[in-house]
Amino acid sequence: MTELLRYTAFTTDPAGGNPAGVVLDARGLTDARMQEIAADIGYSETAFFSPREDGAFDVRYFSPRAEVSFCGHATVAAVIAHAQRHGAGERRLHTPAGLVRVDVDNGQRATLTSVEPRVTALADDDLRAVLAALHWREDELDAALPPALAYAGAWHPVIAVATRDRLARLDYDYDALAALMDARGWTTVNLVYREDEATFHARNPFPPGGVVEDPATGAAAAALGAYLASRDALPPTRGFVIHQGVEIGRPSRLDVAVPQDLRDGVRVSGAAVAI
Repeated sequence: MTELLRYTAFTTDPAGGNPAGVVLDARGLTDARMQEIAADIGYSETAFFSPREDGAFDVRYFSPRAEVSFCGHATVAAVIAHAQRHGAGERRLHTPAGLVRVDVDNGQRATLTSVEPRVTALADDDLRAVLAALHWREDELDAALPPALAYAGAWHPVIAVATRDRLARLDYDYDALAALMDARGWTTVNLVYREDEATFHARNPFPPGGVVEDPATGAAAAALGAYLASRDALPPTRGFVIHQGVEIGRPSRLDVAVPQDLRDGVRVSGAAVAI
């Protein structure tokens, strides 16, 4: 019988963070069975780990609706669950997006290093469509951080707003945004507000996965790090904090560190606890 664990990531409080399903040994499970498990548990993602002979893992991620290429919070949840049973250290994960390395320290805190990130332009028509679905206006955006597309294992439009109040008021057209994101292959839309140079607040609609909003999105956090590097908008330390999930009652904290050479991958750190 498949053992299904429930953890919540980017928090030390079982009532916070982003819940994830975790299967630490998925060998023998079919794609259909993994999708069925993810739909039954109903979390935004479930991670399926299959141990390899070389000590690494093959990893798959399923939302309630579909497989995704990479999921940061489910990665952190699963690796901490594994470390609690087998000890601290580095895990090498072969994901659909590529090789991801995750280190767990003795305090049960995980740091994932993303695949090589990319940043590209967001087409004007796509920006207009996203804003229409969000019921947002272009003059509400932060002119210093123009919209773009960013990738660190999954694609996310990055849209920064000028005020915390605008970010707090999120009531979007679910069907319209889901259709657009499905057509473009976007995983979440990363909506952010910059409080200061090293502090961000984020919200991430995730209708393609059958989830209204993600309380913590590790892949989007890594993508945001790459985006800020591309805009020369990082603080001198090249690190920053993201607060997410507050508006939906599941506060989360993600710590991001961006190397000088983006080919080394963006690092995202956080805790996870069993539910």
